[in-house]
Amino acid sequence: MTDPLAQIVTLLQPDLSYSKFVEGAGAWRVRRAEQGRPFFCALLEGSIRLELHGRAPLIVEQGDFVLIPAAHDFATSSTAAAPPAGVDNLPVEVRADVFRLGDPLAEPEVRMLVGYCAFGSGDAALLVTLLPALLHARGERRLATLAQLAAEELRSDRPGRDVILTRLMEVLFIETLRSSGPHCPCGVLKGLGDDRVATAIRRMHEQPTTAWTVARLASEAAMSRSAFFDRFRRAVGTAPMEYLLHWRMVLAKEMLRSDAGSVGEIARQVGYGSASAFSVAFTRHVGMPPSVYARASHERQPMQHGRVSG
Repeated sequence: MTDPLAQIVTLLQPDLSYSKFVEGAGAWRVRRAEQGRPFFCALLEGSIRLELHGRAPLIVEQGDFVLIPAAHDFATSSTAAAPPAGVDNLPVEVRADVFRLGDPLAEPEVRMLVGYCAFGSGDAALLVTLLPALLHARGERRLATLAQLAAEELRSDRPGRDVILTRLMEVLFIETLRSSGPHCPCGVLKGLGDDRVATAIRRMHEQPTTAWTVARLASEAAMSRSAFFDRFRRAVGTAPMEYLLHWRMVLAKEMLRSDAGSVGEIARQVGYGSASAFSVAFTRHVGMPPSVYARASHERQPMQHGRVSG
């Protein structure tokens, strides 16, 4: 049976290998202006305040894990002591991969693992729209254990440290997606936490070539058409047919990038009866014809493969 969450994670190709251990004491605030990079934070001790543009401040406590799939303007600050208004700090590296905030002499009140996630998928932006703007997992023993193991590994100098740390962070990412579903206001994770809606999502992922209609999906979910439509839209945040189109475009872009067939063949694999119908839908959704998208993707690949990280 197809697992939609596993499909999304596999297509995203998450890499959480860049992380650092941060300690804080006294009053401090760090403000970040990003360009949509995914940010994560695991609270090992203490608590912090997270301010995300357009949302009420959030208190992140010990054992919590926060993931912002596409971060822009946000700030983190101390809760034990209020930082002065308008004053921002920069973490100071006190030893390898360990940074300090606030009072450099006081005993740390906060210990956390923070970092940025990279997505290997060339279609990450489209996939990220399937996720909530903020994921906050709380009270999950497995997450707290994984974060603690990652922090211990980060502070160690044992052989294979980087490989183990990368794998632990990948599991943290997946576990966060899995455990956050019931608490999300809407999105595919929320939908997968609803048995009826999840059945419809699984069917669309298992059989994208099927000529699905709202009535047919409602039947799979054992609901009336109207009740299913309303329940799906409330949970996922979009109508069933819009979600199906979105998922078909994700699959089509992946196939075009990997040269999985002609436009006509790919059209059939994502549920379109003709190349022309697929081309119209793809162009409307992506902003360029599938042949142009494939050619542009192939031209970018040599540059990506030759990239040197710094």
